[in-house]
Amino acid sequence: MSQHDRYISPFSTRYASDEMQYIFSDDNKFRTWRRLWVALARAEMNQGLTNITPDMVAELEAHVDDINYEVAIEREKLVRHDVMSHVYAYGQQCPKAAGIIHLGATSCYVGDNTDIIVMRQGLELVRKKLIGVLAKLGRFAEEYKDMPCMAYTHCQPAQPTTVGKRATLWANELVMDLQEIDHRLATLQLRGVKGTTGTQASFMELFKGDADKIRAVDASIAEEMGFDPKAVIPVSGQTYSRKVDAFVLNALAGIGQSCMKFATDLRLLANFKEMEEPFEKNQIGSSAMPYKRNPMRSERICALARYVIADGLNPAMTACLQWFERTLDDSANKRIAVSEAFLATDAILNLYENVAANLVVHPKVIEKHVLEELPFMATENILMDAVKRGGDRQALHERIRTHALAAGQRVKGEGKDNDLLERIAADPAFGLSRQEVFRHLDPAAYIGCCPQQVERFLDQQVRPVLDRYPDALQGTGAEITV
Repeated sequence: MSQHDRYISPFSTRYASDEMQYIFSDDNKFRTWRRLWVALARAEMNQGLTNITPDMVAELEAHVDDINYEVAIEREKLVRHDVMSHVYAYGQQCPKAAGIIHLGATSCYVGDNTDIIVMRQGLELVRKKLIGVLAKLGRFAEEYKDMPCMAYTHCQPAQPTTVGKRATLWANELVMDLQEIDHRLATLQLRGVKGTTGTQASFMELFKGDADKIRAVDASIAEEMGFDPKAVIPVSGQTYSRKVDAFVLNALAGIGQSCMKFATDLRLLANFKEMEEPFEKNQIGSSAMPYKRNPMRSERICALARYVIADGLNPAMTACLQWFERTLDDSANKRIAVSEAFLATDAILNLYENVAANLVVHPKVIEKHVLEELPFMATENILMDAVKRGGDRQALHERIRTHALAAGQRVKGEGKDNDLLERIAADPAFGLSRQEVFRHLDPAAYIGCCPQQVERFLDQQVRPVLDRYPDALQGTGAEITV
């Protein structure tokens, strides 16, 4: 069969990075299995099992990476068990150690511990990419911290903000996501050696009832696999609690929410012609309408984000439907749900970084929209000015209301320019010249503390993250397919 006559996941061909695909690859999975078998043998030897020798451990170490897949595949056709097939294949390469591979363990020893290790690797890559996006948004926010633009509540013009201040709203949600990812990484624990139902009965037999030695084996394996020696789950059935998967995917779903919020805002801003995602020189926006500049990357972010958010229900349902010490209905579901959540999140962050690094801003359009709405917002300052010159606040308030309604009808009903300030300048009740009225039309006077908020946010939230993870900024610049 060719690659064209079978289903191939778009995550592999279009969306996810090579890095994330490797994390969830067979190579990474089965090499981790072998590393776990080496760690188990070494820990058991160090705790006094004399039937395991340094030569055996060395033999196992020598063949961690050269997996004989053909042998494992043929063996699985016979025995219908993936773990035992790989135990057999490993033993073919390590004849001295063949008899002690997987000693005392059940399949979940390699399966569950590997799942935890792989999720940790995935979370570390997600964290790196989150920080890459934060760096790009931070630079953008700094550059545009002073540029007034319209803020919208209910998708209706409200009061001015700045382009940079809006970017901090996007960035702040990513900071929250980063905190959640950090928490998940800090609290992730290995399953360790728990036996068939979590009782460690097989290890009690191996170590003649010495529970201290079993705990030492747990600690040794954790340390060898890069975890704190104490980072082993305290109790389990056969598997680690599937709530762990639910927690991790909830964190990824949170990232999906943040990214979708950004992408949706950008799609709306593109419609307003204020901002756009990058558009390559030869990119085609529409097969029928050559003038189109469709926000395809932002739309893809939204599409994949919906997938991740919905996918978060899978481990939640699995966690609550595990019977007693375990059932196998988690397996088929989690190998799809967990991997694809990570692959989709990876793709989303690749897109987000690409867009954030190359955001297109149209200052003249932004200014035009601000100036169209500013007359309404300037009225409070005009009212104060007129009152200070002896005007009646209540009477002038009513005249502004009447003028505003008339100007609004002119804009909405006749499609003409907003002439509110012209009406006020011509009204003798205000006692203000045209120049005195129009001096209130400086957009910068209405942005409040936006520039200072941006600087404070960057100083207190973004720059400490970038300083803490300098490696995350190396080689950023996501390549994507459009």
